[in-house]
Amino acid sequence: MSSSVIGFPRIGRDRELKFASEKFFKKEISEQELNEAAKSIRELNILTQKNAGIDYISSNDFSFYDNLLDTAFLFNVIPARYKALGLSDLETFFAAARGYQGEKGNVKALAMKKWFNTNYHYIVPEFEDDTKIELTGNKPVNEYLEAKALGVDTKVQIAGPFTFLKLTKFVGSKKAEDVEEALTAEYIKLFGKLAEAGATKIQLDEPYLVRDLTEADKALFKKIYEKLLANKNGLKVLLQTYFGDIRDIYTEVTALDFDAIGLDFVEGIKTLSLVKTNGFPADKILFAGVVNGKNIWKNSYEKTLNLLDEIKSSVADPSKVVISTSCSLLHVPYTLASETKLPAEYKKHFAFAEEKLTELNELSNITPELLDANKKLFEGRVDSVDEKVRARVAAIKDEDYVRQPSFAVREQIQKKELGLPEFPTTTIGSFPQTADVRKNRSDFRKGLITKEQYVEFNKNKIKECIKLQEEIGLDVLVHGEFERNDMVEYFGEHLKGYVFTEKAWVLSYGTRCVKPPIIWGDVSRTEAITVEWSKFAASCTNKPVKGMLTGPVTILNWSFPREDISIKESVQQIALAIRDEVLDLESNGINIIQIDEAALREKLPLRKSDWYSEYLDFAIPSFRLVHSGVKPETQIHTHMCYSEFTDIIPAIDDMDADVITFEASRSDLQILDSLKENHFKTEVGPGVYDIHSPRVPSVDELVGQLTKIREKTEDYKLWVNPDCGLKTRGEEETVKSLKNLVEAAKLIRANA
Repeated sequence: MSSSVIGFPRIGRDRELKFASEKFFKKEISEQELNEAAKSIRELNILTQKNAGIDYISSNDFSFYDNLLDTAFLFNVIPARYKALGLSDLETFFAAARGYQGEKGNVKALAMKKWFNTNYHYIVPEFEDDTKIELTGNKPVNEYLEAKALGVDTKVQIAGPFTFLKLTKFVGSKKAEDVEEALTAEYIKLFGKLAEAGATKIQLDEPYLVRDLTEADKALFKKIYEKLLANKNGLKVLLQTYFGDIRDIYTEVTALDFDAIGLDFVEGIKTLSLVKTNGFPADKILFAGVVNGKNIWKNSYEKTLNLLDEIKSSVADPSKVVISTSCSLLHVPYTLASETKLPAEYKKHFAFAEEKLTELNELSNITPELLDANKKLFEGRVDSVDEKVRARVAAIKDEDYVRQPSFAVREQIQKKELGLPEFPTTTIGSFPQTADVRKNRSDFRKGLITKEQYVEFNKNKIKECIKLQEEIGLDVLVHGEFERNDMVEYFGEHLKGYVFTEKAWVLSYGTRCVKPPIIWGDVSRTEAITVEWSKFAASCTNKPVKGMLTGPVTILNWSFPREDISIKESVQQIALAIRDEVLDLESNGINIIQIDEAALREKLPLRKSDWYSEYLDFAIPSFRLVHSGVKPETQIHTHMCYSEFTDIIPAIDDMDADVITFEASRSDLQILDSLKENHFKTEVGPGVYDIHSPRVPSVDELVGQLTKIREKTEDYKLWVNPDCGLKTRGEEETVKSLKNLVEAAKLIRANA
């Protein structure tokens, strides 16, 4: 059986792209040197897959920042404000992705959203009415030729036109239907260019097909592909889907003239039944996504081979089934080979990107010996069951999910108790993780300094941070989180049931990586995690200091989850652990506690019919379980990152937090309209500036943003804050931005 990989991690085996890009941004290396570093990464990726025996390898799965933004630039869908800067093509690309502030202008970055149900963030293309769609780039051709020179005839991967149009923001009067014809024509031109270069296969990624589709959506898809497939220019066209099933359009897709179709049998709840019920055409190749591209557990060969047998028995030509990953391997770490400290009894259960190549190869060429060895892995895991934890979960009562008194009563109590000014200012939690902070943490981990030295350093940083916030004039302070690395990894390190890696980095956005911990067994808290840091920070000031926690849903969603128990049970275990921490903070005098649920929406099913039964019915109560035991005077905050929340506003309000902060700086504030329409009770802090960009917002800009926000919400419910934590930002830009934020809040107060 042949094997295929949808896409491979682009960050590099040791995050080479991250480090090269950062040097380029600091002007320490040239554009040419950055391109050379990128080429080395691409070559390693191609050869790694080739040497692993993969038959269908993708080219053009690389990007300096985001593949959807690559597609926009390929077809000249570039807002005029970025072109007007007069920068090089690559610098213009980065300006759109990160914003630009310099001698040639001052522009914000394009909006950023979560990529379907993952923790990856994509850049939202923006289409202006006078945008002229035309094939202006050569990236897919160049990267195909680059792979060809290495002896690999790749399938050229690119975002499909339907998904591109559905994810693009149209800022004028035009809509997707108005530009479909022009875009399709340019895709046809791309087909021609690739054919001229010698390409034989193209992979068009259409993940949007796994969402709920309207009749208009289906008509648009068919209109695009009827024309596109009539002009293949000799290419074999693979339609690749992932993150779910295509139940709304399966029969239409299989009736079109695709040469191959990629389906997800891991997250696609109905994919197998669709194939069984409707069959699969004999004239097409089925790329069967049976190796999980999003999780790091070893594949159960027995289960997968049984699944493949079912698939083969349901298709017209079993010889045309290709074994594939369920999605791009972008969402898992590069290699287990970098993990030198992970005990063998744990390590043998995991498969990162490189190891998944081995799994594909072994499944394609299975032997009794390979199958037997794999079966033994699934006979049990050490340290995975804790009966005390399971008993505590079983003992949860309905009243444990309800906080008393009601929100309206608590709100009045907290206004009086806290005595904060109108439009209170705060930050989301973290302050810049400077080189000395990282060194202190690294030295402690390596045993180069004592615990006392480590703690003393962090306490000094907390003192400095508190003093800085007082000087800036913020109303509610934070301790800065200098003791933490990744927010979820930090909590995982203090919870029983987790295991950790050294270099299992996964791309989050651009070249920013996270290192998700692995939920190995039942989860519990054995001792206080954040209390001493928060108590110390509170002792340094007379202003209120927020306790900073991560919520149970986010801890789960930003970890690699178990596959042997339900997501619901995992979330409940974590919720009980964080509940203990909340109550400890409160008993130690911390009366504002922020419980971040940055990733609440991340595992929300892509189909609305599954939202509550498959997720929200347990995710939202689990958050309430965390804070339901606190006193009325204790104010509970939560924070949510870049995502689309407008359609789940009632569920968010049902979390029963007292304050919610969220991203609004890159959006059009549509979410605030939705809050108003749904009579949202929770107080809100829509982020007024973008922390994912290095630019510093002016006071006038912030006043303008707050003025727009005030039109859509009530003054007494409005908080003023950045849109996310400041960990990745530089100190100078952070101080300037926060000073401007406080000044803007003062001006708004004066004119309220």
